[in-house]
Amino acid sequence: MLSNGDPFAPGRRLPEARASRPPAPQSASVRRRCAPAAPLALPPQFRRRRRPAAGAAAGRQEVRGRCAPLAVVCESAPAAGAGKRRAAAAGAREGRRLRGDSGGGPRRRAAGAGWRWRKVSGAAAARHPHPAPLSAAPGGALGQQTCDRERSKTAQNLTKWLQGRETKKTQSWEGCQNELEREITFPGDSAIYYSFYKELLKAPSFERGVYELTHNNKTISLKTINAVQQMTLYPELIASVLYQASGSEEVIEPVYFYIGIVFGLQGIYVTALFVTSWVMSGTWLAGMLTVAWFIINRTDTTRIDYSIPSRENWALPYFACQVAALTGYLKKTLNCSAEFCYLLVSASTYTFMMMWEYSHYLLFVQAVSLFLLDSFALAQTEKVHEVYKIYLFSLCVGYLLQFENSALLVSPLLSLVAALMFSKCLQMNMKKGTFMSRLLKIMYIYLVLMITVTLNFLLKMFVPHREHEHLLKFIEVKLGLNTTKNFTMNWLLCQESLQAPSQDFFLRLTQSSLLPFYILVLIICLFSVTQVIFRRICGEPLKETVKLEDGRIGERPEIVYHVIHTILLGCLAMCLEGMKYLWTPYVCMLAAFGVCSPELWMTLFKWLRLKAVHPILLALILSMAVPTIIGFSLWKEFFPRIMTELSELQEFYDPDTVELMTWIKRQAPVAAVFAGSPQLMGVIKLCTGWMVSSLPLYNDDDLLKRNENIYQIYSKRSAEDIYKILTSYKANFLIIEDSICNEVGPVRGCRVKDLLDIANGHVVCEEDDSYADSKYGRFCHEIKMNYSPYVNYFTRVYWNRSYFVYKINTVISFQS
Repeated sequence: MLSNGDPFAPGRRLPEARASRPPAPQSASVRRRCAPAAPLALPPQFRRRRRPAAGAAAGRQEVRGRCAPLAVVCESAPAAGAGKRRAAAAGAREGRRLRGDSGGGPRRRAAGAGWRWRKVSGAAAARHPHPAPLSAAPGGALGQQTCDRERSKTAQNLTKWLQGRETKKTQSWEGCQNELEREITFPGDSAIYYSFYKELLKAPSFERGVYELTHNNKTISLKTINAVQQMTLYPELIASVLYQASGSEEVIEPVYFYIGIVFGLQGIYVTALFVTSWVMSGTWLAGMLTVAWFIINRTDTTRIDYSIPSRENWALPYFACQVAALTGYLKKTLNCSAEFCYLLVSASTYTFMMMWEYSHYLLFVQAVSLFLLDSFALAQTEKVHEVYKIYLFSLCVGYLLQFENSALLVSPLLSLVAALMFSKCLQMNMKKGTFMSRLLKIMYIYLVLMITVTLNFLLKMFVPHREHEHLLKFIEVKLGLNTTKNFTMNWLLCQESLQAPSQDFFLRLTQSSLLPFYILVLIICLFSVTQVIFRRICGEPLKETVKLEDGRIGERPEIVYHVIHTILLGCLAMCLEGMKYLWTPYVCMLAAFGVCSPELWMTLFKWLRLKAVHPILLALILSMAVPTIIGFSLWKEFFPRIMTELSELQEFYDPDTVELMTWIKRQAPVAAVFAGSPQLMGVIKLCTGWMVSSLPLYNDDDLLKRNENIYQIYSKRSAEDIYKILTSYKANFLIIEDSICNEVGPVRGCRVKDLLDIANGHVVCEEDDSYADSKYGRFCHEIKMNYSPYVNYFTRVYWNRSYFVYKINTVISFQS
């Protein structure tokens, strides 16, 4: 049955104009998701074809197909003259309207549109409606039957074809997204890491690939870098070796192999936390609760959702394994497995140090925890000093294999370990019971701290180094010890990960019941540890084995270590939100251990002096009942949410970036050098392989200075100044990002253009008022006006709604 509203229904004439008719809603089943800028290529059976002449009833069928609802025009052969012309004109107008054209060129997109995440259901093809009914104009019995048959056959074939395309498109990464669309999902520094992994796979041999990375002069213009040392590319080296040695070239694509390794390491990460909590509490319920809290609070426990190739995603699983092995090594009742735990601690410590350039800072925090544990005589001194030897060995081997990395020599970890070794020698050489031995025992902590600071100062004075100097400047400004107008320092201070945690962070931990139970467990353990320390000061020795009825959980060295460790990490997390990814996983582990440990409940009941109920029985009951109740409540509240999130597939939709990368690969010369924001340059390097002028790396002073200079394209400086800066780095093309130029940030003083104005002295602040002081307009705005002198230095060669690409002129014309 034909719809009365169909303009092509029998008994109605083809309208001459479509302006008054509202546009038909575009069907979701035929909207392009993969390449929005490219027209839809129809299969041969839907392309225009000529019908053989079969008398007066013979008609012709024309199918115009793009990513829009399709119209099939069946006209009778006798229609002639003006009728044909009107029908053709109306059909052309309809086709342009459905394609999104206005007749004068490509339609401009909405100004505020950009990349976005789109939800894609796995059963989208089954739910999508079929195309609208196709109609034909009357033209006699034979013509009507012919058009009906053609219409029915075309609709069936087209529906099947579109449903097949939809089924492929719903598979996000595995389906319609090609290599380019997958690669733009790696943001900033993550794109750089993966680009070197690609280069290793493309190299004729592994040795040649490693040589090209250690003598890399094809990434940054006018600069040769040792990428393996500067970017810690050992994860990429290992991944490329595994990919080629396992013969996975014909089985899986490189990107999926790379991502699979990272997600596999996250599984090891969670497993290590599970084992640690189990070893501490003695029950697998603690491990299950740890995993549940980790998954529910995954926004605050891991960055795997935002930055897959980041170094901490490769390194922290090994650190979790080291912590698990260290827990077993410190435990008194696992002497039979002490050798295995020692070997695991050694291997995981060295691997962790090779995977992350900042690993020695985290190991320094761990060494401080062990130092405090040993200072209060709560652990076996021999075991603690064996761990110090592991640190020393890992630092020496890491220094050699990381191309003589001077940052390891001046690290606080090396100074602390050396000070601890020296202090131990002094104590061993002193006779017991003498005045000096007692004095050294009292001054032991002060002595170690003084030796550590002095040794670190001397090493920095005599060992040439430049790495991580900006970290010290950042700490000074963060603590309020200094003020600066430096663009890089202020930009780092404005980063969300380097600010204090927000209230939402604590609210999320409270809603999952993690934070309240962690505070409860921490308070009980702290009071118990304080009691044990006072007993040690009074001369009471520690018990060889702590029984359940003793209620002294603070005498277990592995518990004391974890309490001190989480407190130190918590202090860092309260200062820098990015440190929450180090602290929150161990909060999950310690809280789960506490609620599942009968010893913790027994310690609490012994303080309360319960008499009505037997405390041991009640402790055993609560150690099973409390985690069970918590588990059921978490399952009821969060399990439906997690399943809903898992059922919703998402794809990264950024057509402007895809168009930009496609243009670069097709139009830009191979030897071209691009200049722009460091984050965009990382994506360009990955997607195109072209040389860039800067990278989003913050461990090299020269690159930091480059980034600041090239960011001047968003400042209030003259065209001549910008031209001199860009040509000094041999740049050939400049890319202006509209999102940075017209940035509207939540914090006004933290926008890139605001920070540049402050650094350049173009903003003067007096009594909470600020005003501009520059005779030039903002460069990224002025260059779009296409007037002199900007057109003398730069020529626009490509643009879309998000990016403007300008060629830097080699021959300057000063004609106005």
